[in-house]
Amino acid sequence: MSDIEEALNEMSSEGLILEEQGKFKLTERGLQLGREWRNLLLKREPILEVVAGLTDGSITGLVATLSAFLAGLALNMAAFAAILSLATVSITNFSSFLLGGKTEDIADLLTLKTLMDYSVSDIPDKVERDKSLKLVKQLFVLLHKEISRSNLYAAVIAGTTTFIAGIMPIIAYLILPEPLDIIISLVIVGAVIGVFLVRYRSERTKVHWRITLAETVVIVTIAVIASLIIGAM
Repeated sequence: MSDIEEALNEMSSEGLILEEQGKFKLTERGLQLGREWRNLLLKREPILEVVAGLTDGSITGLVATLSAFLAGLALNMAAFAAILSLATVSITNFSSFLLGGKTEDIADLLTLKTLMDYSVSDIPDKVERDKSLKLVKQLFVLLHKEISRSNLYAAVIAGTTTFIAGIMPIIAYLILPEPLDIIISLVIVGAVIGVFLVRYRSERTKVHWRITLAETVVIVTIAVIASLIIGAM
């Protein structure tokens, strides 16, 4: 029995593939497992990027509107300061995820390649060992290209999510009359944090939403208070 046939038999016995008229297709379990491996290797599910974007955007929007409200800034000054702050945070998030993610992923790939090379080196047959080493090399060339694409995708999501989450309360504060401006801005921030951020974190971590809500509120509150105190110095 060849290695391919043996692998197919093992996958079939584990319920990952089905054979129909000499053709193989993935089962639902196989598709799900494939997606999990793809997300793990290529980091295609932007969990960190979405959470960071929603958190940073909400905090920046809240701090910007509260600062303008407490300082009694004129409309043009409030708009300039708020949008400048939000744009800076959004661009910073984009740059951080692009550079940091690329560096981290390449380091992880090198570590994984070292481990796989060590495992392959134990193959006694030289021909089979050379084939395996060549396959490992081709695999990591492919992974490097895919991960580079994923890093750009993650950076765009982080920057865009940050800007969208922050610009909504800022626009509401700038265009609405008093006292609706600050009230609606706070409602928008509360909706972004309470509905989108908490719900997303709860679904991804499988933790009850009340626990996630308490954690999120505490962290955001501390960050906002610290920002306002530092800004007032």
